[in-house]
This record gives sequence, structure tokens and C-alpha cells, in this order.
Amino acid sequence: MRDNETTVTDFILLGLFPEFRHPNFIISFILLVYAAAFTGNAVLILLIWADIRLHTPMYFLLSQLSLVGLAFISTTVPKMAADFFSGKQNISVIACGTQIFFYFTLGGAECLLLTFMSYDRYVAVCHPLRYPVLVNPRVCVQMAVGSWAGGALSSLVQTVYTMNLPFCGSREIHHFFCEVPAVLRLSCEDTSAYEMSVFVTCVVFLLIPFSLIVASYALIFLSVLRMDSREGRKKALATCSSHLTVVTLYFGPNIFIYMTPGSSHSPEQDQAMSVFCTILTPLLNPLIYSLRNKEVGGALRKVLGQHPVSK
Repeated sequence: MRDNETTVTDFILLGLFPEFRHPNFIISFILLVYAAAFTGNAVLILLIWADIRLHTPMYFLLSQLSLVGLAFISTTVPKMAADFFSGKQNISVIACGTQIFFYFTLGGAECLLLTFMSYDRYVAVCHPLRYPVLVNPRVCVQMAVGSWAGGALSSLVQTVYTMNLPFCGSREIHHFFCEVPAVLRLSCEDTSAYEMSVFVTCVVFLLIPFSLIVASYALIFLSVLRMDSREGRKKALATCSSHLTVVTLYFGPNIFIYMTPGSSHSPEQDQAMSVFCTILTPLLNPLIYSLRNKEVGGALRKVLGQHPVSK
């Protein structure tokens, strides 16, 4: 039976894979990932702040990406864990709208940050002498503010429209958080026009940035091929490989969820992709940048006191 405090205006979150026979295993795994992701992103942010060698445009943007990851995973996991341990599955309309707003804000900000990071790598490799001018601290702050503001503005429009749709019949959301495609299935109004607007938004926030990133790396690779120094080519590719990996982890699942017909994938597939985007990716991002980056590894060893600080 549903909790007696559930009102007729509340939505019901069915949770992650509700048909799975071992929910304790799922929630334990999710909480373990949450703790690791939260710690990893927080440590990366603190390292970048504490080590003066990491006070560069690339690492400033990386700290913003870690902040997004930290907030992203905190948008969904605490509510899911609270529902599991309390036995309550209801979520108010306001709380649902808040989840949608933060989800789209953070998703949009991450997309724009990844695009700006590819520009940073393009300038660093292709125009190294102009790098201090083209990517100065003021430009970096503008990139960060633009990413957050762009994500929030788009999210506000999507959230207001979604939460003003009429809902009738079942209010059970087949998901572990208020994700827009899952919420739209509950509306008793034709949402085809709105779904088209969501598609257009995804073109702006997914395909156009992805195209710019691909173009940046095409120019980077052409520039690398023209380098005479083998060591220079290796160093240039090393600075880009981590970012390319993160780009793949972000754009692949999101394009699958938002730019393919909803009828072509099941709610379970949507949930699996959402788990990857909102829970696993925030865990993987700091690992990718720390394990494949000598500067971050050096900063961590310095903090842990594994070698003396060079004078």
C-alpha cells in the first residue's frame, strides 16, 4: 500500500528497476558509487584550488566540470535513497519540478563546459603563442558563467512547460527521478509539439556542441600530424585524450535518450542510460582526469606528503 501521506497531487516514483528481485544490492551499489563520486569530485576541486600549478584555464574549467558532477549525482541519489529507506515513493509537484530544473541546468552546463574545454585544447595546441590572450582568466570566468546561465535559462523554460501540463490517470513515474520523458507519459494532453521543442533544444545543446567539439579535435589532430617532434605529438595527444573520453561518456547516452524516438527504447533502457549519465559518469570523470594526468597526480602526491615539495 502507498503511504497514507501521499496526496492526489503527488507523483509516485517507482524507483530504479522496480522489478529487480534484489533492491538491497542496487541501493548499496548506488550509495557506494555516490560516496566515491562525491569524494572524487570534491578532492579534485580542492586540489585545483590548493595547488598553484593547477591555476590554469584548463584546470579551472575542469573544476567547474567536477562541480557539475558533484551536483548532478546529488540531484537524484539522496532522494532515491530516502525513498528506499523510508518506504515512501511520493514526490510533490514542486520537488519534481525542482529535480527537472536542476537536471537540465546541470546537463546543459556540462555540455557547454565540455565544448569550451575543447576550445581551450584547440587554442593550446594550434595557437600556443596566442593562448594567454585568447584564454585568459577573464575569458575563463565568462565561459563558466555562460555555461551555468545557459543551462539554467534553457532548463527554466523546459521545467515551467513540463510542470504546467495536465496530468490525469496514473501518476506513477516509471523512473527513479523526475525525468522529462517519463513525466510526459503521464500527461493526458498531446505532447507532440512539446517533444519537438525538446528535440530542438537537444539539437542546440547536444548536436551543435558535439559538432564544434569534433571540428576542434579535427583541427587539433591535423596540427599534431604536422609537428616535427614526436614528444610534442605525444604530449599534445595526452592533454586531449582525457577530455575526449569524457565527451564520449556524456554525449553517447544523452543522444540515445533525447534524440531517438521514445518508442524505440523501453523505460528500463532509459533508466540504464540515466544511471550512466547521472551516477556513473560523475564517478568516472575525476578518475579519468586524475589517473591520466600527471599534474593532478603530482598535486595529489604533494597533498598526501609522498614526496617533498620542490623549492
